[in-house]
Amino acid sequence: MIDEGGGSDSPKPGKRQPSKVQSNLTEPEQVFREAFHVRVFGSPAFFRLWLAQVVSATGDWLGLLAISLLAIRIGAGSEGAALSMVLAARIVPGFFFGPIAGVLVDRWNRKRVMVTCDVSRALVMISLPFVDSIWGLVLASLVLEAFTMLWSPAKEASVPNLVPEENLTNANSLSVVAAYGTFPLGAALMVLFGRLSTALFSSSWADNFRLDEEGLAFYANSATFLVAAFLIITLPLPIRSETERQAMDSKGREMAHPFQDLREGWRFAFQNPVVRTVNMGLATGLIGGGMLVPLGAIYATELLAAGESGYGYFITALGLGVATGVGLISLGQRRLNKTRVFTWALVAAAFFLAASASFTRIHVTVAMVFGIGICAGTVYVLGFTLLHENVDDDMRGRIFATLYTLVRTCVLFALAIGPLLEETLDRFSKRFWERNIEVFGVDLYVPGVRLTLWLASIIILIAGVVAVASLRVGELSEDRT
Repeated sequence: MIDEGGGSDSPKPGKRQPSKVQSNLTEPEQVFREAFHVRVFGSPAFFRLWLAQVVSATGDWLGLLAISLLAIRIGAGSEGAALSMVLAARIVPGFFFGPIAGVLVDRWNRKRVMVTCDVSRALVMISLPFVDSIWGLVLASLVLEAFTMLWSPAKEASVPNLVPEENLTNANSLSVVAAYGTFPLGAALMVLFGRLSTALFSSSWADNFRLDEEGLAFYANSATFLVAAFLIITLPLPIRSETERQAMDSKGREMAHPFQDLREGWRFAFQNPVVRTVNMGLATGLIGGGMLVPLGAIYATELLAAGESGYGYFITALGLGVATGVGLISLGQRRLNKTRVFTWALVAAAFFLAASASFTRIHVTVAMVFGIGICAGTVYVLGFTLLHENVDDDMRGRIFATLYTLVRTCVLFALAIGPLLEETLDRFSKRFWERNIEVFGVDLYVPGVRLTLWLASIIILIAGVVAVASLRVGELSEDRT
């Protein structure tokens, strides 16, 4: 994947080079492309990259569901442990390989990285129907995640080369849709393959090819990766000049010392005020926001008496809120101060979370969760846009790899510590207050889950305040210079 003969991602590091594609379209077709591709997606090239993301993300969700079902089937008798091991294998590589992946992405040809990763993931998926052990699934999950850790920073680092700066917010909004809006499609395909496997493939030859529910899903996921690779290989990413290629070849021979590049990336990530603000805001905010996922079901059951359906309302409201936030940011991007909206959206998310944990009427709580979703969509889109706008091309891979590593670490920490913290605070509340306290003459029920969500809102608030302060320090430093 190393660029040996030309072709990486930017003729001049730090300069964005939107693609220019020659076309023989008729005038009406040219007008349509201008109205659709350019105005909506920023460029025809980014439209192809977005299509590749939609296809591969749909397959990724489908593959994740199939791997989970296969793990449960193989691990019969200890399904929970089997599923936990396989899912943990999708998370662990990010902590160790993520930062190094960013260094490699900045050294290698990004188009080749993405194509190679897609083809490699397709080969892994083709082999999965024949895996019949948990350790085989764990190994496959580790390999898949390692390639994903290369693909994601390469994709993010390539976006500013394909989209004019004024369209970056729209591009990131569309990327959110591609990454998370495709989950229902993946789930629907899983249901479809389940029915197909029962109705059409009940013969011995079908068993030999593993054409059961999971096997069909794995083969389809493999096909999505190959389609994505085909779309990406046609992208007109800029080519480095001969001088720059020679410099990169010389740097490539220094692979025994990648930590210098790694230190350079981390130093920039925490010294540049905007990049520091985005990294700290997104990562720290996710520690608080991530606790809502494991604790939402407990809150819906214990405080709202809404059971599993109440948790379903929460998840639906959160998803609709994210979609609304993404849409609002896309519509108002040209009139927004992105850094200030990013930081104040964090602060607003803290207040929405605190409010959602304070009410006992489900419609009010669901409305507050909807507000959390709006803030989350805003923070995600603007965070990625700010990084695209403020990081030079030659360092973009490392910065996005750093962000992914921080986000994964904080989300895992939130998912792991949330339930433990809830139990601890519940014991504390029961021992000292019998889970009831009086505030201004009002008796307030304070079980552990409510205290934990309040604490999570405080964490998000601190993240927002620190982000505001970090940005302010950076502005003052620039004023002095």
